[in-house]
Amino acid sequence: MRKIKNLVIGGIENKVFNLILLTVILVAVAFSFVAVRYNERLVNMSRQNSSRQQEEISKTTEELMEAVIDRTLSRDTALEARIADDMFSGLENRVRMLGDYAARLLSGEQSSKSEYSMPDPANDGAVTAQVMYAGRTDPDDPELIDRLSAVADMSNMMVIMYGASDETNSCFIALPEGAFLVVDDRSASKFDENGVLKPYDPVTRPWYIQAVEEGGLIFTDVEVDAFTGDIGIVCAMPVYVDGELVAVVGSDLFLTSMKNAIDASEQDGGFSCVINQNGHVVFSPETDGIFAVRDNMAYEDLRFNENAEFAAFVNDALKGSTEVRHIKLGKNEYFMAGASVESVGWALVTVYESEITSRPIDQLTERTDALNALLSEEYNVSVRRARLTGIVLLIAITVFMLTGALVLSKRIVKPLNTITKRISEINEENLEFKMEDTYRTGDEIEVLAEAFAHISHRTVEYVKQVQTVTAEKERISTELSLATQIQESVMPHVFPPYPDRKEFDLYAHMSPAREVGGDFYDFFFVDDDHLCMVMADVSGKGVPAALFMMVSKVLLQTYAMMGLSPAEILAKTNAALCSNNQVGMFVTVWLGVLEISTGKLTAANAGHEYPVIYRKGGAFEIYKDRHGFVIGGMEGSLYRQYELTFGKGDKLFLYTDGVPEANDSENRLFGNDNMLAALNSSATSSPGDILSAVRRAVDKFVGEAEQFDDLTMLCFEYRGTGEEDA
Repeated sequence: MRKIKNLVIGGIENKVFNLILLTVILVAVAFSFVAVRYNERLVNMSRQNSSRQQEEISKTTEELMEAVIDRTLSRDTALEARIADDMFSGLENRVRMLGDYAARLLSGEQSSKSEYSMPDPANDGAVTAQVMYAGRTDPDDPELIDRLSAVADMSNMMVIMYGASDETNSCFIALPEGAFLVVDDRSASKFDENGVLKPYDPVTRPWYIQAVEEGGLIFTDVEVDAFTGDIGIVCAMPVYVDGELVAVVGSDLFLTSMKNAIDASEQDGGFSCVINQNGHVVFSPETDGIFAVRDNMAYEDLRFNENAEFAAFVNDALKGSTEVRHIKLGKNEYFMAGASVESVGWALVTVYESEITSRPIDQLTERTDALNALLSEEYNVSVRRARLTGIVLLIAITVFMLTGALVLSKRIVKPLNTITKRISEINEENLEFKMEDTYRTGDEIEVLAEAFAHISHRTVEYVKQVQTVTAEKERISTELSLATQIQESVMPHVFPPYPDRKEFDLYAHMSPAREVGGDFYDFFFVDDDHLCMVMADVSGKGVPAALFMMVSKVLLQTYAMMGLSPAEILAKTNAALCSNNQVGMFVTVWLGVLEISTGKLTAANAGHEYPVIYRKGGAFEIYKDRHGFVIGGMEGSLYRQYELTFGKGDKLFLYTDGVPEANDSENRLFGNDNMLAALNSSATSSPGDILSAVRRAVDKFVGEAEQFDDLTMLCFEYRGTGEEDA
């Protein structure tokens, strides 16, 4: 193939042009002698006929294609089933998390206790945790109160889970004694029309009975909610401790939106329905027939329908996605496709009457027949006149065309057919199109094949790169998420931390700048009369800082529990970190040990921010203590400790540099003055309220700027032992 300016010699365009040119010349010469008289009339008739047929064919073909596209049953059904399955899978995961947490609380692995309360109509519309009892239950039973206080620690977790999905009805935990802790936003529904709290025995509910009987996680059938009357489904699982049933946890979803979607699916001979694991139709727009929804006594198990072909289809749909099947039910025939909702064992089925697929074809046939009948009479008269003359010429032209086609097919058609076949063989396992000798024709076919082979090869490489990058991103994301959970769990996060100790109040908060951070706080009892408090900041950010933080925290707590003084604790921690600190990281630490009975605080500072002291009746002021060198920075560093005495109502505020060094969009620092102003604005408040006031002030100052550093705070209030008042 050669190209001279815009003229291509030897290409497909040239070959086709030569063939058509030769054919046109022969036809023109042959018919010019015999068809002059009929040319104008036949041309006009042909034009009119072609125009009318084109309009009808285009219109009907468009309708047919729309019908075919609208009825891609398998794909749409599988997609809708996957959407439903995702919703139920999320419900299952939340219930398993509730079960694991409840087992730890009720087995004594976690000794946290939380308060609980009865339903209050005033809380209607707000997501709250409420406790209800069966009529047989004694709410004042000390053992029951102790168990409820333990599981009430799950309230915050259940509130978060409740907000995870708009379809969630409630999250709950039921005790065998008849106590029921539930989280929802419908407190008023727990009362009757007279405003009297309804008794509620969870042990009698179907979900409780089914979970206990099966001994594992279950999904109930569609049932009516006891409080709202709406339809839904419950996922529940029993909780065992040492082989004994101690609770049943669960959550339920409203299925109103699913029912409405199914009811709206009926259109033009087709509809969708939902079949549960027992072969019962639970949602359908049909009011009679085999797909109608019936009450519990009249349910028909479609898995064992007398129509074996239909029964096999239902069983296959409950197990996985099916292809489109043509099934006869009674006198009618249907196209059906199904897909399973694996998490609950249901199936979504789409049904269309088979006759609907033949309507566009019938319409096309009717319109074409009518048009042909209209033009047949006039057209045939002209055709008969030219038939005799045209037969001879037609035979000659046909022979010539066939000969030319046979000669050129080997050159043109065969390579194209081979390319088409190879492209059709491309699948997930074989994505690459490769060059073959058949395509080397020296014309546009060869250029096309080379271009397609190049694109195919690049696509395969790109897919591999995307798969590698995606897998790596997912791994990193998973590891960071796990690191965040670990870091949050190692620091005290339940407040108040010691509700039975009235001598003091304490609250702490940490907000990392990334998924994980290097700041940390800690507080723990060395013995019954000595409380150790720690505030620290590791150099750097991210995962390395978090790992160094974990090591530092463990060392500080270990040496503190040995009864050492603050200076000795810092010195020994410094020696341990310096012994193998190849990464050159360090940590600033403020550590103090409070003797609770006297209010005497012994503290030492290793390069950390100055503490802030509040004396009752006064204001928060920075206490400039003596700094030692940072921990992990230099071997052999010594640290000095000092003493402070706290009176009743005095407070201590500890923080990392993320507070005063918080910057706004113009890179201005929040500073110590703003920090003191925020502290003194709530100086007489509780430690938790004081930290909230500081955080609000920082957020207001920072505005839309990105958080640059970890932000960690701790506030301690000494309330005394009571001896001072005496």
